[in-house]
Amino acid sequence: MGETDHHHHQAPPPVQAPPPQNFGLSRGPTWTPAEQLLQLHYCIHSNPSWPQAILLAFQHYIVMLGTTVMIATMLVPAMGGDHGDKARVIQTLLFMSGFNTLLQTWFGSRLPTVMGASYAFVIPVLSTINDYTDMTFSSGHERFLYTIRTIQGSLIVSSLINVFLGYGRIWGNLIRLFSPIVVVPVVCLVGLGLFARGFPNVASCIQIGLPMLILLVITQQYFKRLVPRAHHVLEKFALLLCAAVVWAFAAILTVAGAYNTARVSTQTNCRTDRSYLLSTAPWIKVPYPFQWGTPIFKASHVFGMMGAALVSSAESTGTFFAAARLSGATPPPAHVFNRGIGLQGICMLAEGIFGSLVGTTASVENVGLLGLTHIGSRRVVQISCAFMIFFAIFGKFGAFFASIPIPIFAAIYCVLYGLVAAVGISLIQFANTNSMRNMYVFGLTLFLGISIPQYFAMNSAPDGHGPVRTNAGWFNDILNTIFSSPPTVAIIVGTILDNTLEAKHTATERGLPWWAPFQARKGDVRNDEFYRFPLKLTEHIPSRFR
Repeated sequence: MGETDHHHHQAPPPVQAPPPQNFGLSRGPTWTPAEQLLQLHYCIHSNPSWPQAILLAFQHYIVMLGTTVMIATMLVPAMGGDHGDKARVIQTLLFMSGFNTLLQTWFGSRLPTVMGASYAFVIPVLSTINDYTDMTFSSGHERFLYTIRTIQGSLIVSSLINVFLGYGRIWGNLIRLFSPIVVVPVVCLVGLGLFARGFPNVASCIQIGLPMLILLVITQQYFKRLVPRAHHVLEKFALLLCAAVVWAFAAILTVAGAYNTARVSTQTNCRTDRSYLLSTAPWIKVPYPFQWGTPIFKASHVFGMMGAALVSSAESTGTFFAAARLSGATPPPAHVFNRGIGLQGICMLAEGIFGSLVGTTASVENVGLLGLTHIGSRRVVQISCAFMIFFAIFGKFGAFFASIPIPIFAAIYCVLYGLVAAVGISLIQFANTNSMRNMYVFGLTLFLGISIPQYFAMNSAPDGHGPVRTNAGWFNDILNTIFSSPPTVAIIVGTILDNTLEAKHTATERGLPWWAPFQARKGDVRNDEFYRFPLKLTEHIPSRFR
């Protein structure tokens, strides 16, 4: 036998498989998640120079003015009011927006958000208007007064909903059920849900709306790169420059008689002399409590307005998330939402007392302006309150800017609403985007958040009657208001799906390890830096209101 018979053959060493190829590196860099945006020039607690801050604050005033004018123009004539009534309503809305914004940035969310007039209240207001259509009044002005006094009473009572949700800590407990998979569609739909107020209004006068949209994009994004010396000026103030140029162009067309033979609707949207605000607004008028008379309280209208109060809380929630991202702050903790929504209720009570036409919510367009200018300074927004209050008191000056044609505002909103929607999408980076479960929740929430309100919009009459038409008018108003709001639908659908579909086993892929620390008061060391009260007031304010 050979020698080899006495030896065992040793197996060759296993061949190690090469590590899997990283296709991401081979095709380009991958981007790590960023909790805070790094491209901001000024974050929430840093401030530009005073001249820049004042001009930026005026820009915030111009941006929020459009929605205020749109709502007053839509509702006041239907109430029987004339141009003078519309001017006074706009003054009141501006005054309350300035007052509420100042309180919100000091004692509420502390985020740089303008509190502006909310479309959520349009449906219950139209319901109130319809109830008085068949009643006999001595004049249209008397019908206007009776209607707005009823709206006052409804706002006063329904404000208790937000106070209860906020300071009762109910809203914060709801926020704790959120994950990035819920927050993304909610913030997206805060912007995308307003698509009907974008290009459709631009197209109402394409001669000035489309040039405004194109000029704003080219000036703000392209010219600043072609002219390096003007980079910072165009980035921050292109909106004001473009609005002034197109407004002057619209005035030239008006004087030249370009619209003399046009349809009435075209003249209303295109001409610069069809608002009649400058001729009817008082020189000086300070809004005061019960300026329209004693509020009228009717249970049916109060319940309908409560639905709008709930929707305004949902819309503010999505806007607060976007504002935090665009101002360089961490996602707002639950207790910040509690005091923000609670204070919104107190401000709604004040709006009812002062006779505002609708309640307020966090302005989406002004949050988009934070991203457009790369300036998230809280001080800038607080300075803008001075412009709102000043132009509310000195009516002729405010009416001058309020006469800007609506298509110019609509072109601006096309850009700003899109920015807010994109901010919502950016939050998906903290969840597993390769999870089919997450895709299902996100996709269904986003689609239904658009589709359900669109169904309600398509099946609503011009007088506000929606598809829910039972014998109980107040019940109709509540459901029609809630399901006409994309962010509200997204909160309902997303929260239910995300917390019932394998919620415990998918906590990591839902992004909860990243998300959860921000929801506790002391979960992240930066929370106190961004959201604490000014002047050490935290030590003197009861814990329920912190």
